Amino acid sequence: MNHTIIYTLSVVFSLLFLFSSCKNRVGSDDNERKISDGSTIIETGELAAINSISFIIPRYGRHWYQMKIIGLLNHGEIVKKGDSIAQLDPADINKFILDQESNLETQLAVLEKLYVEQENREQESESRIRNELASFDLKKIELEASRFESERLRRIKQLEFEQSEINLEKEKQIYDLNKVINTNDLKIQEIRVEQIRKEIENAKALVPQLTLRTPVSGVFQVEWNRQGPTRSLYKIGDNIYAGNNLANVPELEFMKVNTQVNETDFLKINVNQKVSVRLDALPKVVFEGEVAYIGKLCRLKDQKSRQRVFDVEVRILEPDDRLKPGMTVSCEFL
Repeated sequence: MNHTIIYTLSVVFSLLFLFSSCKNRVGSDDNERKISDGSTIIETGELAAINSISFIIPRYGRHWYQMKIIGLLNHGEIVKKGDSIAQLDPADINKFILDQESNLETQLAVLEKLYVEQENREQESESRIRNELASFDLKKIELEASRFESERLRRIKQLEFEQSEINLEKEKQIYDLNKVINTNDLKIQEIRVEQIRKEIENAKALVPQLTLRTPVSGVFQVEWNRQGPTRSLYKIGDNIYAGNNLANVPELEFMKVNTQVNETDFLKINVNQKVSVRLDALPKVVFEGEVAYIGKLCRLKDQKSRQRVFDVEVRILEPDDRLKPGMTVSCEFL
């Protein structure tokens, strides 16, 4: 009886041990499968330059809101830093300079004439003051000499003295008033002359700016002219308005990939995560990159799709001459 019980318990414990071991092995296999089966995210994207210079036409002074293109590099041409990429017509500015220089001569002559006229008027006013002062002194002497005359005569001399005093004071006031007026007239004319001089200087300073030069090396890309009846790239002879973009020069040394990831994969990527980038034209060549930016907003992939994505920027770590803006690539997020 005891041997039977002992045998039965041994069998039970053996079965329990085998079941537990099998369960542990199954769990271990599941964990290993979850780790090894982590899928790689692969998305397509487009190459772009990290640094791209846009040549937006400014408002050249108060007078020129559009300029004519008289020189332009070919679309897609490689340029170096400091190269001339476009030339705008300086004819209108040069004509303005000539007109203002002629106007400046006229206004300078007006100013010189004003100096002479004011000096003559000032001398005339001073002469009248001297005359009135002499008359005042004479009337004063006559008034003092009439103190032994009759009351009626003294009264007349008193009135004549007061009148001469009034006339003298009036001439002095006219002199002071004319001096203020003359000073203001001179100041106005001098300001007018200085404004014309400044306009000429500013216009002359604009002429060198009409030669557009690139501050970076890259590839020259002409923009579309949307002002004409037909959509075409800007060309020599076209007019371009202030605020419009004439061209772009992306700097080819530092490139990035504009791509996106599905909303279901959004939490699987992080900034600075390594990315393998492959050109569609060179699928066997791998360019190292890393995630530089992850968008904060989810959007529809396109108008016809219901798939939602997050925008992602991948920075290429090493420059390569084979990488050009606009090329299609695939990004493998490691």
